[in-house]
Amino acid sequence: MLSDADYCGSASGARRAKKRSSGEAPGDSATLRTSGRQSNVRSKRKATDTEEEDDQSEKKYRKCEKAGCSATYPVCFASASERCAKNGYTSRWYHLSCGEHFCNECFDHYYRSHKDGYETFASWKKVWTSNGKSEPSLKAFMADQQLPYWVQCTKPDCRKWRQLTKEIQLTASLAATYRCGMKFNNIKSEGPDHCSQPEDLRVAEVSDSWWHSMLILPPLFKESPAGPFLAAYYPDCVGMSPSGSASNVSLTELRADHCRAVQPNIPGLCPYFQPFYQPNECGKALCVRPDMMELDELYEFPEFSRDPTMYLALRNLILASWHKNCKEMLTSQKCAQHIIARGLVRVRCVQEMDRVLNFMTRKGLINTGVLAVKQPLLPERHHSKNVIVIGAGASGLAAARQLQNFGTQVVVLEARERIGGRVWDDPSLGVTVGRGAQIVNGCVNNPVALMCEQMGVKMHKLGERCDLFQEGGQVTDPAIDKRMDFHFNAILDVVSEWRKDKSQNQDTPLGEKVQEVKKNFLQESGIQFSELEEKVLQFHLSNLEYACGSTLDQVSARSWDHNEFFAQFSGDHTLLTKGFSVLLHKLAEGLDVRTKCPVQAIDYSGDVVRVTSSNGSQLTAQKVLVTVPLTLLQKNLIQFNPPLPERKLKAIHSLGAGIIEKIALQFPYRFWDNKIQGADYFGHIPPGPDKRGMFSVFYDMDPQGKQAVLMSVISGDAVPAVQDMDDKEVADECMKVLRELFKEQDVPEPLHFFVTHWSKDVWSQMSYSFVKTGGSGEAYDILAEDVQGKVFFAGEATNRHFPQTVTGAYLSGVREASKMAAM
Repeated sequence: MLSDADYCGSASGARRAKKRSSGEAPGDSATLRTSGRQSNVRSKRKATDTEEEDDQSEKKYRKCEKAGCSATYPVCFASASERCAKNGYTSRWYHLSCGEHFCNECFDHYYRSHKDGYETFASWKKVWTSNGKSEPSLKAFMADQQLPYWVQCTKPDCRKWRQLTKEIQLTASLAATYRCGMKFNNIKSEGPDHCSQPEDLRVAEVSDSWWHSMLILPPLFKESPAGPFLAAYYPDCVGMSPSGSASNVSLTELRADHCRAVQPNIPGLCPYFQPFYQPNECGKALCVRPDMMELDELYEFPEFSRDPTMYLALRNLILASWHKNCKEMLTSQKCAQHIIARGLVRVRCVQEMDRVLNFMTRKGLINTGVLAVKQPLLPERHHSKNVIVIGAGASGLAAARQLQNFGTQVVVLEARERIGGRVWDDPSLGVTVGRGAQIVNGCVNNPVALMCEQMGVKMHKLGERCDLFQEGGQVTDPAIDKRMDFHFNAILDVVSEWRKDKSQNQDTPLGEKVQEVKKNFLQESGIQFSELEEKVLQFHLSNLEYACGSTLDQVSARSWDHNEFFAQFSGDHTLLTKGFSVLLHKLAEGLDVRTKCPVQAIDYSGDVVRVTSSNGSQLTAQKVLVTVPLTLLQKNLIQFNPPLPERKLKAIHSLGAGIIEKIALQFPYRFWDNKIQGADYFGHIPPGPDKRGMFSVFYDMDPQGKQAVLMSVISGDAVPAVQDMDDKEVADECMKVLRELFKEQDVPEPLHFFVTHWSKDVWSQMSYSFVKTGGSGEAYDILAEDVQGKVFFAGEATNRHFPQTVTGAYLSGVREASKMAAM
């Protein structure tokens, strides 16, 4: 029978006024006193009347020796020994928590080698020491194996906690369905209403702040959803019990493998979901150490700084549960049923679950992406009254979706007739071609991969092969490409060494520094690059200009790759064959987005923020989030009252507004197939430095090989060269290049084509940001700072870790939503 144990009396008695200590009472390891020894000691006492009375009083009961314990009359939960003290006298009480003690007789039952329980303890100890790292003490054994389980009634109008009888094993399914008075084998419970029975008095104490400090051992979960993710860790270092079910993987092998971090293979899990660092692994974006609290976690939960085990157990369980099913809202009720831990500490864990889950939701670690919710994710104290978001690009939509899910009223104002900002997909050539972003650089833990998983959208993994074709049709020897790639990276390594002791005032343009390093290397080594080698080096430099979005004479040599000092997204680079727009339109579903509504002024001088659009209409809000591109801030397209702080204005102008353009062409057939042999792209070796960046790489836009569409990029000095050309002229220049690269065959005229004009797009005037000479990566952080807690900023140019990307823009929106909710 699955009945509730009758145990309601051990929490009575006044709490001691003296300072409570979390340390163990003195003499925990002292010589144990048996009942026989107590009798001998007492027989030697002076037989006075007073002493006999005292002796009789001591025999009736003994207090817990743990300083600050509230249990006046401890009761033994173990009942293991035939001589168990129950609620009577014992020579010593062993304290696990306020309300959970075991007597000296039950201690002996397991600890003494001649006692019946010794084999049970010894077997447990063997498993614990082979799997875990913590001390296999008898207290740990009692907490892990002998304490009763506690479970909460699932009736909404009850929710009382009940102690299960000792033989009942708690499971997630039992925790999810438990009702007061529940029986085994579906036997109908008859008699009085079990929910009307009072709750054990000890449960009320658990929520008090001092209770946790009186806990001797932290909770270690059994069968945690985090288990399969963390098989390479000692379980008790990540909040799990070493006595849990053994993994199929050899723990010794996993922990001995110091050379590489092996990702666990979890059936059904998206391979891009790797929320936890494996041992010896580092430098991976949006990844946490399962055995350590992050700084923002310590700031939010300082009470766990001394012993983070309970927090880690909860956080790891939550993260694992979310990544196993990211298509549904994760609630504390869903998580609580997976907290399998003995004793009253389970009550405390379930109580803490809400706080931890809300924190992780607010930070965008869970319950994020394109998830639509029916009720607010956060309590009312985290709701702003209303927020206006300016700009319906990736950052604006991400923030609006998060805030609305939290429970905040949000209005999004967009100047264009469409949403997406610098994401703009064009299906006119038979396949989706991104006029803006379309490639995801590093999919592991990337929120774009999360949204694709939520929507069932497939990404095409881009291969590494990129043959370099010369004008004339020759394929460049891969050995030459490899050699020049080495020299190119060596030049950048020298630049990295040079900048180590340089201040911002000593900065120099990257292009200038690269030429200086190259010249010095050739002089000192006596090496001469051949004409072809020089051209291949120019190809690599054009790729660098593509990455920066600018000619190298504008870019800071000191800070051109400032974000590489932070963990970046690893793993596959992919092409979103359906485009980013499908994700952004899903993000926008259910949001109040008002297009054709350019904002011209933001007045934050009063209690509320007033936003004026170009047609003269005004809206007010508690907070405003500005997500417009950097160029619009640089050109003062929005008037701020009062003006933005000087520090922010300086940062705005220390960053550059990079521009690249694209051309896409549709052909009657795939003339390139035989030559590129299934590669996703091929490179164009420029005939000279003056042609660098003019169609340097061509992408095959249909990996299925059905449609015949190529897309190429225009970067560096080539951008101003095509700026005043019409689309037909640009297409003709591109066709000249393609006919040179495929000179050995006929290249047909394109059926259709388009050319982008981001530099002339009034609402962007740029592609992505870079650090100008004399600037620094800190400018991104300054741009991200809010003004007076009223005006907030998001967008790729506010994300120091992940600038220039849709991912970075999206995460900046999530960051600002979190910031607003925390205020």
